Amino acid sequence: MMWGSGYGMVGGLMMLLFWGVVILLVVLAVKWFTGNQAGGNREGRDAIDILRERFATGEIDEEEFESRKKALER
Repeated sequence: MMWGSGYGMVGGLMMLLFWGVVILLVVLAVKWFTGNQAGGNREGRDAIDILRERFATGEIDEEEFESRKKALER
């Protein structure tokens, strides 16, 4: 006597794959509709502000700051 539909483990894996794709699509749709606003706020700042912030945190030195500032002002 055969129980179930006969797909066995393959049917279970296909079900997991299906629900994984559905969940992935929902997550991507939510990110697309919200515009990914949770990922930082760098879009509202200009390049000079970002450069000043990097200099203030010590990420770049004064020489590199001046060099990049001149390049941005061109």
